[in-house]
Amino acid sequence: MTFLTLTYALFLLSTLGIFWAVERRSVRLGILIAASLVFYGSLQIQYVPLLLVMTLITFYVAQAIGAPMDWRVEESDWQFAQADWNQRRLKLLWVGIGLNLLLLIGFKYLPFGLESVGGVMGQFSADPAPATQAQADWIRQHLIAPLGLSFFSFECIAYLVDIYRGAPATQDMLKFFAYKLFFPKLISGPITRFHPFAAQIQTLKLPVSSQMIEGLWLIACGAIKKLLLADHLGTVVNLIFSNVERAGSGDLWLGTLAYGLQIYLDFSGYVDVARGGALLLGFELPQNFDFPYFSTSIADFWRRWHMTLGDWLRNYLYFPLGGSRGGLWRTCFNLLLVMLVAGFWHGAAWGFVIWGLLHGVALALHRLTASASERSEALRFWWNSPPGILMAWGLTQMMVFVSWIFFRLPNLKDSILVFQRLLGQNADVQFAQKVYVETLQIDRLHLAYLLGLLLLGMALSYLLHRGLKLQLAWTMKILLVPVCLFLAWLLAPNEAPPYIYFDF
Repeated sequence: MTFLTLTYALFLLSTLGIFWAVERRSVRLGILIAASLVFYGSLQIQYVPLLLVMTLITFYVAQAIGAPMDWRVEESDWQFAQADWNQRRLKLLWVGIGLNLLLLIGFKYLPFGLESVGGVMGQFSADPAPATQAQADWIRQHLIAPLGLSFFSFECIAYLVDIYRGAPATQDMLKFFAYKLFFPKLISGPITRFHPFAAQIQTLKLPVSSQMIEGLWLIACGAIKKLLLADHLGTVVNLIFSNVERAGSGDLWLGTLAYGLQIYLDFSGYVDVARGGALLLGFELPQNFDFPYFSTSIADFWRRWHMTLGDWLRNYLYFPLGGSRGGLWRTCFNLLLVMLVAGFWHGAAWGFVIWGLLHGVALALHRLTASASERSEALRFWWNSPPGILMAWGLTQMMVFVSWIFFRLPNLKDSILVFQRLLGQNADVQFAQKVYVETLQIDRLHLAYLLGLLLLGMALSYLLHRGLKLQLAWTMKILLVPVCLFLAWLLAPNEAPPYIYFDF
């Protein structure tokens, strides 16, 4: 069962009916937990016990971290008791973080680690470490990572750190399980903190009509983004990037642009559906995207793209590393390190590492440029002028879209081949016939026009929402919801691919 299927629609309607039919909060939380387990079990039932165990461990470790110090000590021993208490809390924090990281490493990064070690060993001997490679292949074939593991682990780590920093640990197990297993966000986020979610549980009530309409509207928008746009873009991307050696430079640029649009529409469409379903249940999940392709700096891009991941990286990695308090060069190093972690979080392949490294370098260069602009009136004037803003936007988006190549093709052999063919390469004679004429039934020029129209539509939406602050009236939304859902169902590809971020 996945979003935007008939099965999920029936599941959501059934859950809503049962959830709002009862009055007691504890019963509602139990229903929410049961529904979440059914949802996850329909995808990977074998990992349901693992999620339950890790949720339980996180719950009790957090309680231990948040336990108050025993004040029944002599005044002369108070300082020693406090030091022991702080040391105990720190050890418990690292136990909780370590268990979550061990889970991630075991399922997602062990094969990659074995291959990397084998590659290094092979450089110093005639034997290319076949045993290591065989072990990595065996793990990949027999050990499938649980869906949503990265999001699940990051939420657990955030909760433990919040408790260590002084937030109260919950004593309500039902509330914590409802938060951790909440099915709209369980697979691909958005990454949500416990305490804002728990505050909503305390004031949970049946949504008013405007909230219900907004929830349905978000689901309809998510359906359009995913089924009508992202999945068709995915067909173009797959055709081009699966024939890199036959594609020309123009085709690869089109494929790169199409993938950048696909991953945004696919992931933001997922979040729209998740937020819409959560609203119908009385919860408001955090926003995850805010027109990222209209950012004029890479720092602004990361304030608008996957916003909850960016917030997690800032609060639980960048600030503990020292943030911007250690001078300019230390700040640049911290940015680079944080983005390397972000790249590695997305997947166990060198392409993701390079993707993170590129974003880290771009963030460091932006920080250096901003520092230079603070000392130079001419630079400050240029970057605030219309040509400077346009140039900043162009440079930012060029960096973002080109780096997506490593994201789409994390195998370095494939991604490097794309970069080698980005300039001056003509397509194979049969490529255009097979891809554009026979499969897509549209020539390359018209495909470029369609991508341009899509960008124009996004620009118009950005102007209306961010520039003019205009919103559709609820009457228009309620009329458009069935139209959008019908169009998405009617014009969707015959076989809709899974959400891209299911892999992460």
